[in-house]
Amino acid sequence: MTIGRMENVEVFTSEGKGRGLKATREFWAADVIFAERAYSAVVFDSLVNFVCHTCFKRQEKLHRCGQCKFAHYCDRTCQKDAWLNHKNECSAIKRYGKVPNENIRLAARIMWRVEREGTGLTEGCLVSVDDLQNHVEHFGEEEQKELRVDVDTFLQYWPPQSQQFSMQYISHIFGVINCNGFTLSDQRGLQAVGVGIFPNLGLVNHDCWPNCTVIFNNGKIELRALGKISEGEELTVSYIDFLNVSEERKKQLKKQYYFDCTCEHCQKKLKDDLFLGVKADPKPSQEVVKEMVQFSKDTLEKIDKARSEGLYHEVVKLCRECLQKQEPVFADTNLYMLRILSIVSEVLSYLQAFEEASDYARRMVDGYMKLYHPNNAQLGMAVMRAGLTNWHAGNIEVGHGMICKAYAILLVTHGPSHPITKDLEAMRVQTEMELRMFRQNEFMYHKMREAALNNQPMQVMAEPSSEPAPALFHKKQ
Repeated sequence: MTIGRMENVEVFTSEGKGRGLKATREFWAADVIFAERAYSAVVFDSLVNFVCHTCFKRQEKLHRCGQCKFAHYCDRTCQKDAWLNHKNECSAIKRYGKVPNENIRLAARIMWRVEREGTGLTEGCLVSVDDLQNHVEHFGEEEQKELRVDVDTFLQYWPPQSQQFSMQYISHIFGVINCNGFTLSDQRGLQAVGVGIFPNLGLVNHDCWPNCTVIFNNGKIELRALGKISEGEELTVSYIDFLNVSEERKKQLKKQYYFDCTCEHCQKKLKDDLFLGVKADPKPSQEVVKEMVQFSKDTLEKIDKARSEGLYHEVVKLCRECLQKQEPVFADTNLYMLRILSIVSEVLSYLQAFEEASDYARRMVDGYMKLYHPNNAQLGMAVMRAGLTNWHAGNIEVGHGMICKAYAILLVTHGPSHPITKDLEAMRVQTEMELRMFRQNEFMYHKMREAALNNQPMQVMAEPSSEPAPALFHKKQ
């Protein structure tokens, strides 16, 4: 498989959506339609000391720029590769006397590149940064206020010897970042570490049930096909997680991206009945359902608070109580039940209560399978976590089955060279070997497993975070 190049796509006017991209040839699941390096990108403020400012990998030990003491790199190679983009930033930080926030830093990096290369099309780009949507005219009062603050700070940071841009142009760049920023994740794809602007990706329109997905892999994004795409078909990605009723998704898209979603799933309210599913026998009254939805929302708020304070046993207690009340009312695909199952399985795994966690994880996966697109990256990651939880609980058959399923999904969404897919392949091989041993001699398997666990446990879950999994598109909070 060759890495997709820009001749695989062309810009066209998409009905009711403005510009879009369509395929110039046929694609199949897992094909890379195109790969693109960031026009400009920065590490998040909170992670500047832990993530390489060039390749965005998390590293234990990073080298620091000797001049500004701000930028961090894996090694000399990353530092050398960064110099073209860091040179102006380095002297601006020294002159300004402090480091501005990620938004200001990204805007400045974009404008230094414009200063170097002009505003026209750069090599491999189908659209210039000048021509990307900024939606500044749709900003509400609060957003306008934030924009003014950003522009003021930018003007203090921007060096007097650099090219001077108009207020309108500076506002345009901030608007572009606000609605075209793409989240960069660490090498394993588990943590959001930065934000970048990818002009070609900015042309891909949204669909809640898209035919493509985007993954950040080894310093660039890849637009990957989720299934068969015909020549001339529009390419789409989902800007948000699908797991919500159509009305809520539409509200979120309008608020964050300023458009009304007219995709088939929103127009026909597809799967809304499953998201709001209730028990069929006996069917609860509308009043009972309404009360249970409110109770679930209130509990989720309490859970968020307890999680942010690290009170994980309190989180588990709240989840158990909530599930007990939900079970007679909600169906297994109900959104509120799935949210609780996802949280409780993750937190219990972290607390190493794997047996209880594994049951909740299985129920969560059963629900997800009925809701998500079969090749959805979030589904793949959830199935992987559930497989690992079941492996830890000693449910080798279920664990292996889930790890295989997750591996099949991630081969499409992430590709075989992505570090998380490689990790998963190693787990698949290990659990397959264990499963054979288990089927030959169950007693010996448990003995050997116990010894192996004392020695080298398969990676234990990371501490649960109140942060959601990295969203594809970065919105300034």
